[in-house]
Amino acid sequence: MSIVTIAADSVAPQAWRNGGGQTRELLAWPTPSDWALRISRADIGADGPFSEFAGVQRWFAVLHGAGVRLRFAHTVTTLQAGDAPLQFDGASAPLCELVGGPTQDLNLMVRGGRGVMQAVQEAAPWHAHCSMRGMYAVAAGVWSDGEQTQALPAHTLLWCETPADRPWTFSPRAAQTAPTANDAAHSGAYAPAIAFWLGFTPETPP
Repeated sequence: MSIVTIAADSVAPQAWRNGGGQTRELLAWPTPSDWALRISRADIGADGPFSEFAGVQRWFAVLHGAGVRLRFAHTVTTLQAGDAPLQFDGASAPLCELVGGPTQDLNLMVRGGRGVMQAVQEAAPWHAHCSMRGMYAVAAGVWSDGEQTQALPAHTLLWCETPADRPWTFSPRAAQTAPTANDAAHSGAYAPAIAFWLGFTPETPP
């Protein structure tokens, strides 16, 4: 099984045309110009609309910061660090409002095929029936498939394009302590995810 790792901070950021933030494209498959899968990390510094991606399914999760409020045509959704990723149609292009300052966010976009993005539970096995799969480590820790292990710094994407049936696990190097109810009441803090599982199966096998 061939594993690649990409450190988010090693990828040059691309400024948004509206000036509201920047994106680091961590992975685009099969090519950056004609992708069916795109994984990126965004830093949002100002309110503004998301770009429209017709024919694309999106998953969005808050990594750091107080969170965002996404205004769709008929609904409003507030997301904070610790919330499950939100899946939505890329054509909807919601207005993004910052809840309390800049945020850092993880994006998975799929054009055709099937995608999945979910928060990692410490040391809990993850089974995925996907052609390709990966993990974005928010915290530093150790990834394993039961036969091999790999230490990952914080904010690193691990990716594998080889199908495998063995379950994956991830354990952070330091214990993740959730804030108490009193802490949350005073700061609005939520326990952030330690990592996110990512999976993709294209419509046409690679």
